[in-house]
Amino acid sequence: MNALVIGGARSGLAVAKLLNAKGYDVTLTTNQDFREREAIERLGIHVSLNDRDLNLVKPYDVVVKNPGIPNNHPLVCKFESVVNEIEVATWFAPHYTYYAVSGTNGKTTTVSLLNEMLVSKNNNALLAGNVGYALSEAVFQDGDAVRDVALEISAFQMEGTPSFTPDVYGILNLSPDHLDRYDGDAEAYYAEKVRILPNVKCFVKNMDDANIVRLTQNYQGETITLSLKNQNTDIYRDGTHIMYRDMILFDISSLKIVGEHNVYNATMAAYMAYRAGVPVDTIQNVIASFTGVEHRIEYVATVNGVRYYNDSKATNPESTEVALKAFDKNIILLAGGFDKRISFEGLRPYSNRIKSIYVFGESAEQIKSVFPNAVVVKTMLDGTKNAINTAVSGDVVLLSPACASYDQFDNYEQRGTIFKEYIKTLE
Repeated sequence: MNALVIGGARSGLAVAKLLNAKGYDVTLTTNQDFREREAIERLGIHVSLNDRDLNLVKPYDVVVKNPGIPNNHPLVCKFESVVNEIEVATWFAPHYTYYAVSGTNGKTTTVSLLNEMLVSKNNNALLAGNVGYALSEAVFQDGDAVRDVALEISAFQMEGTPSFTPDVYGILNLSPDHLDRYDGDAEAYYAEKVRILPNVKCFVKNMDDANIVRLTQNYQGETITLSLKNQNTDIYRDGTHIMYRDMILFDISSLKIVGEHNVYNATMAAYMAYRAGVPVDTIQNVIASFTGVEHRIEYVATVNGVRYYNDSKATNPESTEVALKAFDKNIILLAGGFDKRISFEGLRPYSNRIKSIYVFGESAEQIKSVFPNAVVVKTMLDGTKNAINTAVSGDVVLLSPACASYDQFDNYEQRGTIFKEYIKTLE
C-alpha cells in the first residue's frame, strides 16, 4: 500500500508516521526542510522537499494533505480523493469517543475546559486537533483504546473528512474568517463548518447565532438546543444558573473567565462533559477553578500601574471585539498581522474605549482606515515599545491583533510568547 502526504508541520509528520506504522509505503512532500527529517527518513518514509513536484503524481492508496495546504494547491489538484490527518487517525482509533468543537471563536477555551472535565473522569482523556496533540500523533503513540477526546476542529481540518463521525459536535458561533483561503466567500467558510453534520450523532445547536440556525436547519439527527437569550431550549440560562432541562449544570457567578462569550464556551463544555458521564459536581468544580488558556486575554503583568494583556489568539476582528468588551476604557491596542481579507469595520464602535492604537504587519493600513489616528509601526515589538513609552497608570496595553500571525511569526503562540517575554523584562 502506498501513501502520499502533502505538507509537513505537526499534522503532516504525525500522519506520515502513523501510516508508516500501519504498513504503508509513505512519501512525505513539503516545501522546506525540517529538523525531524533524519528521524523521519530512518523510519523508512521518503521525503521530497518540493511539494509542487508533479513527478509525484501516480496511483496511491491514500493521499493526505496537511490542513494548511489549500485545495487549489497544484499537487492536490492532481488527485481525485484527498483526505486529512484527522480522517486517517479515526480509521485506526475506532474506540475513541469524539467530542468535537468548532466555530469561529472560543474553540480552544471550550475544548481546554472540556478536557479538564474529561480527565477528571478518566486520565487517559485526550486534548487534540487544532490544539494539544495532532490526532494522528496520539494514535501513533498510544494506539486504539476506549478514550474520550476533546477535539478542536477548524474549517481547514474538515476538508477531507468523509467518514469522520463525532459522537457530539458543537458549533460555538460563525462569523467571517479565513477569507483569504475561501476567495473572499464567507459562505464557503461556513460550509466547511457544517460539512460533517450528516455524520454527526448528536449536534449541540447554538440558537443565538443566526448563521448556525440558518445553515443547520435541515439537520435531522439528534439535536440539543442551546440559548442564553430564551428558555425554550434544552440548555438555557435561569438567573445565574445554566440549566440542562430541569438540572443545574453550573452557576455563572463561579466562572473566573470573564465575558458573555465565555458563558457560551463553558456551557458547551459543561453539556459535552455531562454527556460523557462526568458528574455534575465535578463539572462545577472544574468550571470554578478554570482560569483560561494562554494567549486569550491573558494577564501578563502590572508595571507602574499599567496592566498588560496578551490576546495573541485573537486572529480575527470578532475575537478582538470580545477582548475590547472586557475593558471599559484607556486601552492602548496593538493590532495587525497577516491580511486575511476581512473587514475591520466591526471594531469601530469600540473607539471610545481605545486611547491609542499601534498597527503593524500586512493589514496595518486596512486597520488605519478604520482608525485614522492609528500609528503604523514596522513590527509588533516596535508597537509594544511605543505603547510602554506612552502608557500611564490606569491604562491597559492589550495585544489583540485581530489578524493571523503568519506574516511575521510562525504562529500566534510565538507572537504572544515574544510579547510576554518582553513585558516581563520591565518588572
